[in-house]
Amino acid sequence: MGTLVAAGLLLTGAALLHLGMVFFSLAPHNAVTARHRAAVDAYVQPEFGQDWKLFAPNPLQRDEAVGVRLRTDGGAGDGEVSEWVNLTAEDIEAITGNPAPSHVHQNMLRRAWDGYVNTHTLKDKPTRGALGPLSEAYLKRVVLQRLGREWQGRPIVAVQVGGRFTPVPPPSWSSEGSPDTTTYRLLPWWPVSDQDYREL
Repeated sequence: MGTLVAAGLLLTGAALLHLGMVFFSLAPHNAVTARHRAAVDAYVQPEFGQDWKLFAPNPLQRDEAVGVRLRTDGGAGDGEVSEWVNLTAEDIEAITGNPAPSHVHQNMLRRAWDGYVNTHTLKDKPTRGALGPLSEAYLKRVVLQRLGREWQGRPIVAVQVGGRFTPVPPPSWSSEGSPDTTTYRLLPWWPVSDQDYREL
């Protein structure tokens, strides 16, 4: 009987220790995490690590719009360039009013854009080895998955992706300042081949 009680106490203690360590790894900065951060990280990472923060999510602080324009080929060298297509607006339309929106409409385009800009310089040079070309190919394939192979009956031969970013103003009760500027980023034209549509 004493063995069962000891085993029960040991398991309860281990469970409480585990929950406490995970809690402090996710909790906002405080005195305990400041003093014991190394021990908490050593226990939690990498097996129990999380990529979100308890009580303190980091919401987007800017309105983002990612769009694309494309070049088509009429077959006689008479290619045309389309108007900009706002892919973010299409995602927002698919999410609005949907009680269970898909991950594709919520995050795929935004994550593909973030992956590209985090692996390229402002002059579109890759900075992280093989990850740069992979992130470029991924963004292009995400865009092509939305567009298909043709635009208005003509085959798509090149695409250009661009982004528009406007800071979200702080609430009226806040003393926080916010820049009243919109920034843009225009990526280069990327040629499109059959290989880009593989398994789409």
